[in-house]
Amino acid sequence: MSLVALPFALALASLQPGGSEPAPVAAPIEAPTAPATTLPPCPATDQFAAAPAAPPQDPAPSPQLDTIIVTARPDSQPGDPMLQLNAQSFEVVQDVDEALVGPVAMAYKDAVPKPVRHGIRNFLRNLTEPIVALNFLLQLKPGKAAETVGRFAINSTLGIGGLFDIAKRDPFKLPYRRNGFANTLGYYGVEPGAYLFLPLIGPTTVRDLAGGVVDGLLLPTVAGAPFNDPYFTLPAATLSALQGRIQIDEQLNALRNQSRDPYLAARDFYLKRRQAEIDALKGKVAYPDGDLPFVNPGTGGPIAVPVTPVMPSAPAANCVPVG
Repeated sequence: MSLVALPFALALASLQPGGSEPAPVAAPIEAPTAPATTLPPCPATDQFAAAPAAPPQDPAPSPQLDTIIVTARPDSQPGDPMLQLNAQSFEVVQDVDEALVGPVAMAYKDAVPKPVRHGIRNFLRNLTEPIVALNFLLQLKPGKAAETVGRFAINSTLGIGGLFDIAKRDPFKLPYRRNGFANTLGYYGVEPGAYLFLPLIGPTTVRDLAGGVVDGLLLPTVAGAPFNDPYFTLPAATLSALQGRIQIDEQLNALRNQSRDPYLAARDFYLKRRQAEIDALKGKVAYPDGDLPFVNPGTGGPIAVPVTPVMPSAPAANCVPVG
């Protein structure tokens, strides 16, 4: 660059003295001063030549590359060997939810008064209390099994078939607790197995799926009609799913809008939540009361979906106290 600039500088120097006196003597006289006039361009060319050194400071693309690396999903991860397939299933389910399930759930919420919706939820939940009690017995927790049987008796009578949750109020104060065969398997050390995200089921694992099948078959098999009749089971499952969708609406929107990768955030939350529930059964953490439709089966508690999957410690802090 400086070699190219020098002829231009000399040419400019020869023109600068003035065109009215083109005496040949002027050129030699001005020649010594010409380098002085060319000196300013030299630093300028040096500064300009330093511009190519800017590329080291120009890794503007590198943050983008870093971001791509952070958000990219591997083909599989420990505990999630079918990651790509699960992620595709998750995306399809989210599309269906945004287009159909979510709007239908919100329409159901607007059309049906809250006391009626809660009555339906209480009725369907009351039907599962014998299964909950049985699993507490299998987990060698006779006290909680007795409380669950008491809840079932009180709500089935005073609560008019379970429409009203009288047992959780004074003077009984018997809270609802979720439980199932998946929890029993985990309590006795059965590992969760591969993580799965299945249409109509959602997040689960091999262990939780097997336990859920047992839970679902027990009542129809033991009690018989009408609980084994599709005219009962299909509407019951639909109403239960709609109520569960209403309960997690805000958290689901936060998951979609604030997470870098909603699939990974939902997966990590589910796995940590389920592990916290198994730990609660083993007495490692507090056993909370409440209901959590996002996790099935589980001990319940207010749902808390993490929206920052890049900070895995945050979901763990949210999950353990409530799960």
